[in-house]
Amino acid sequence: MRSDSRLERVLRAGHFAITAELLSPDSADPQAVVDHASVLGDSCDAINATDASGASVHMSNVAVAALLRQAGYDAVVQMACRDRNRIAMQGDLLGAAALGVQNVLCLTGDGVGTGDHPESKPVFDMDSITLLRTARILRDKGHFLSGRTIDSPPKLFLGGASNPFAPPYDFRPLRLKKKIEAGADFIQTQYCFDVPRLRTFMERVRDMGLDKRVFILVGVGPLRSARAALWMRENVPGVVIPDRLVRRLTDAGKRSQTEGKRICVEIIEEIKEIPGVAGIHMMAYRQEHLVPEILDEVGLLPRPQVGDDMPEPISDPVQTAIS
Repeated sequence: MRSDSRLERVLRAGHFAITAELLSPDSADPQAVVDHASVLGDSCDAINATDASGASVHMSNVAVAALLRQAGYDAVVQMACRDRNRIAMQGDLLGAAALGVQNVLCLTGDGVGTGDHPESKPVFDMDSITLLRTARILRDKGHFLSGRTIDSPPKLFLGGASNPFAPPYDFRPLRLKKKIEAGADFIQTQYCFDVPRLRTFMERVRDMGLDKRVFILVGVGPLRSARAALWMRENVPGVVIPDRLVRRLTDAGKRSQTEGKRICVEIIEEIKEIPGVAGIHMMAYRQEHLVPEILDEVGLLPRPQVGDDMPEPISDPVQTAIS
């Protein structure tokens, strides 16, 4: 055990884990976080707090993750290297752990040109692999990169990202190995809409023995419409959506959202049968209400109890955050 997080306990107990992504709100109201999380909380083992996803401004990732923990949910704080140097990143790792957030997803981050402040100056003092190594040093060695000792090292369950669905395909398992060697305990992948490609990737992962060294959670989510699918394919880096799925959504017409949900269910059913896959990561932007329905349909609810489960939500997490 690297941490006391529910996510780590679920994975190490051998359960098929579920994480879900919560887009940080455009608000200074903590209730916005709690309201969004309440739709997902009972359906997953941990909720991801994004870090200015798409290089657009939203509420702070550490603040969102802390609010999730105060509300009684396990949180995965995403940390992107785009906006902060190694001084700030090390401080945020300590700060997140001090606030009870023990799952960290280390990302390089989207370029500023993709977001709503393209005139911003990018930092990229580190990349995702360097950040993983840094977090592992803080946790396991108990000192900063400068060599200065940390009085109380953070307990962290470290994660990285992977995209098996974009070329060069042969490089993806090798990149995964580098992240494991840097310190990744778990992996969350990009959206999976191409299960055959995932199977090929996982065959190579198993051949290299990587499935024994890291927990792999495959990204999934419902498509709202053919138009939304085409937009994602053109505008979200790394997302690959086959034409056959776009045609299914087009043919569904006004029932495209229902068809998108059906496609997601089918993909999850296939993913569950792939050796080496430890869970799924749900991404259902503005369709969060579908997440419990999808998970129930594929037999993944209710979620398991594992040892000392997460603490009970405090009576008024929003008031506590304000005070």
